[in-house]
Amino acid sequence: MLLNRLLDLGEENSVLLAEESLQDLLDLPATAEILESSLDADACIEIQGLGRALHLSDPAEFWLLLTDKYSIRKIPEDYFDELGAESRRIVQVEESDFFLALTEYFASSMAGELFCDSCPVEGAPLYVKDRIERLKGFLEPLIPQEASILEVGCGSGMATQALLQLGCQPMSMDSDRCDLCQALKSGLMAPMSSFVLDARLLPCFFPAQSFQIVLGFMVGLIDDFNWTLWRDILLKASSLAKERILFTVYTQKEAELIAKALGKAGWNGEVIDNRDSKGIYDQWAYLGLREG
Repeated sequence: MLLNRLLDLGEENSVLLAEESLQDLLDLPATAEILESSLDADACIEIQGLGRALHLSDPAEFWLLLTDKYSIRKIPEDYFDELGAESRRIVQVEESDFFLALTEYFASSMAGELFCDSCPVEGAPLYVKDRIERLKGFLEPLIPQEASILEVGCGSGMATQALLQLGCQPMSMDSDRCDLCQALKSGLMAPMSSFVLDARLLPCFFPAQSFQIVLGFMVGLIDDFNWTLWRDILLKASSLAKERILFTVYTQKEAELIAKALGKAGWNGEVIDNRDSKGIYDQWAYLGLREG
């Protein structure tokens, strides 16, 4: 696990996060409970500016990682001073590597059903090969292989396969745990590049323009009743793109709604007619380039 390597711990060491999801790292519900209890830690590893791992021996031996990096709630500095851990050391870690380590931890834990009582999903996700091949042809002239990419709303990763087969290495996310877990269990998505989150919370973890490209496939279905929600999702996600954005949808109306909203946000874009005879996936698209 990357987390072990960042802490300079062998793989035989168990490292657990106090929280159970990226979203919990914003509110810190479990951390708040821990701060009210008395821990008997005999060693502490400080990840400078990012968090601390505490070595506990009772009731089992493991390292407990606490981080308030992404939260407005902060762990009092004197909390760690009062622990009186005899062994202390500091490690320097890039924030981007720290996030990858958290992503891998949560994804692997989810696929291992660490946070679930039971799993309702079995077998590999259903992928439509014709859609993947068609999407590859559409994307190839638009998406450079070496670009840093964030894919929002990846679901079980069907469209992600088109990106991977083109040689791209996207960070992919969705709000549905079960869809993404199914792809992870099947080995079709990588734990270090797949995470669960409400897309509206993306700016809490990534600075503006963190990725060259932000895209999403078959976003929606968008209608008059849920447009406010989708507009918020698309605006928050698009704020993380430095160069371009691309969203595919089912109908022309959806693409034009997206174009109007993102045009007002400063994107110079176009609606693309990508219809085929089957008329199911990725029929229309919006491609936007950042002005200036």
